[in-house]
Amino acid sequence: MGEVRMKTTVKQRAHGACPSHSRSVISVRDQVFQIDEPAERGGGNTGPAPTETALAALIGCTNVIGHKCAQKLGLDIGHLAITAVCDFDRRGVSLAEEIDLPFTRIELTVKADGPVSETELQQVAAEVAKFCPLAKLYRGAGTEIIENWQSANT
Repeated sequence: MGEVRMKTTVKQRAHGACPSHSRSVISVRDQVFQIDEPAERGGGNTGPAPTETALAALIGCTNVIGHKCAQKLGLDIGHLAITAVCDFDRRGVSLAEEIDLPFTRIELTVKADGPVSETELQQVAAEVAKFCPLAKLYRGAGTEIIENWQSANT
């Protein structure tokens, strides 16, 4: 029997129905969620703003790739708590002027509660930097990402 090979490139699909100027109802696979602006910016506040969604995606990707990298290294990082703080240049979204780099700096704090040492956790962090597609997307655009990985055991 032949070897099964994984596809290296796949198509990801999403659909958005946009019932107002600010709200998008997004369908991905069998999941549905909303992206909206806060009320103070004329939205209905039914979900995170598009820029907040992009930042949240970095947290989700760091979690998934972090666990994959830890498993590859044979390490138990336990559960992660991830905080992202972004310096966001609003001049572009306010139409004041075109901005080449709206997400200028992101500080990620990643806290692991598993039985992993600080040194081992830094190994995981180095691997995540190599493989996390959202971090690569941000860094490729010029965003500075500062990562602070912390073990609960130190």
